[in-house]
Amino acid sequence: MKVALIVFLVVVVALFVVVEIGLRSLFGFGNPLIYIGDEQIGYLLAPNQRTRRFGNRIEINQYSMRGNPLKQTPAPSGLRILLLGDSIANGGWWTDQTNTISTMMMRSLASSTNNSYQEVEVLNASANSWGPRNELAYLQKFSNFNAQAVVLLINTDDLFATAPTSLPVGRDRNYPNSKPPLALVEVWQRYIVKQQPIPEMEIVQNEAGDRVGINLEAIGKIQALNRQTNSQFLLVMTPLLREIGEPGPRDYEIIARQRLNNYTKFQQINYIDFLPIFNSITNPQALYHDHIHLNLEGNKVVSEVMERSLLEILREIPHPQSY
Repeated sequence: MKVALIVFLVVVVALFVVVEIGLRSLFGFGNPLIYIGDEQIGYLLAPNQRTRRFGNRIEINQYSMRGNPLKQTPAPSGLRILLLGDSIANGGWWTDQTNTISTMMMRSLASSTNNSYQEVEVLNASANSWGPRNELAYLQKFSNFNAQAVVLLINTDDLFATAPTSLPVGRDRNYPNSKPPLALVEVWQRYIVKQQPIPEMEIVQNEAGDRVGINLEAIGKIQALNRQTNSQFLLVMTPLLREIGEPGPRDYEIIARQRLNNYTKFQQINYIDFLPIFNSITNPQALYHDHIHLNLEGNKVVSEVMERSLLEILREIPHPQSY
């Protein structure tokens, strides 16, 4: 009887170890990206992290960007682009480091400029569910890192984004502030235990006032900050999947979109709206990972269009070697 019990315990422990190792090595559980709160930005990815989720490599540098460690000052004859955005720019766990929009643009720009720059960098400052006010606060805190051009990548929902808050950090399963002790613990917390609502978030989500107008103002402030450093500014907006085709955007989205169009014209902002571009594609559903986020094919389309626009904008900037 004792022997059988010992054998049973050994089997249970062995099975536990195999499952734990499998969850870590195959899926990356037990090592999620962690977040930190920030009074102005709301939250951002904790700096200096590396993980692999579902086979996709993710690296966060010292400035909470998705990318390699960064030198504060670019190369004298280099090209530096700063991409600001939310989970679409970031790529999330479903996108390998090599397949993010910023990395694709960096590779393509290096080729398109025919080695005329000593170094080409596309920085990626982004986090899940950021809106224009989060991105403005990031820019105000860290600057634009002497980028020749800044790209703000938003989606339609971002026009209605609420004020930055650190409330989700450590309380929402999608914004952990520490590593779980075991991969099994993370699986349990993420997929089995019911997410408890954060009562204070109701106030944030019910923010009063003209939310669209407030976010347009934040976009204008981002443009103004870049003008102070003689950096070019490009605004890009991707649509939700349900906006493509018929019946198209909802009435309140149509109104917000028109306000954005009018604002970009008034402020003379370089602006790309991907709704008509995606509508011209035969199978736009093939560009999406889900209802809002892009997959590899979607990232390719967005990066290519953004690159063409940036090359036109960059022609207006004197080459660094001429200074």
